[in-house]
Amino acid sequence: MRIISGKFKGRRISPPRNLPVRPTTDMSKEALFNVLNNHFNFDELRILDLFTGTGNISFEFGSRGSKPITSVDADFGCIKFIKQTADEFEFDITAIKSDVFKFLEKHKASYDIIFADPPYNIDQKEFEKIVGLVFENELLDEGGMMVIEHSKHTKLNHLTNYSFQKNYGGSVFSFFEFESNEEDSDLSDEDEG
Repeated sequence: MRIISGKFKGRRISPPRNLPVRPTTDMSKEALFNVLNNHFNFDELRILDLFTGTGNISFEFGSRGSKPITSVDADFGCIKFIKQTADEFEFDITAIKSDVFKFLEKHKASYDIIFADPPYNIDQKEFEKIVGLVFENELLDEGGMMVIEHSKHTKLNHLTNYSFQKNYGGSVFSFFEFESNEEDSDLSDEDEG
């Protein structure tokens, strides 16, 4: 696992082998950040990384100057590794050991980007619940973006606030944003007609 851009570009990170994770591949990660790069200046972005695993995505944001970063995972080993690595690189990462759904139900802060990489084998309804909780509890800032990584067998394009998706091999990134003001879209429809 390596950091692909920013201050620590090229630095390798070696998580313990026994962590229960499926890290985002470097190729997929590079493609994801190319998309985000077109929408955001990473410096000072507030990030929430859900099902963070090894912290791969959190470290990438940290290397690009994003802060603060909140990383959430239920596995103690993952959280311990993220804390150690964040200290080593002096990233502004708060690693929280929690069930992600419980965290989303109780959490009050809001973020510029929310990234979620749940286990691919969780139920479709649980993927939908992640999106629902984020928007119902106003965890995403207006102008922000939520990204969910999932397999091609999971479909999220029917959900409110769905924007677009990108496919990379067996992985899909679904992007969610606040819908534009409906009155504005009605006006533009009239202009075209």
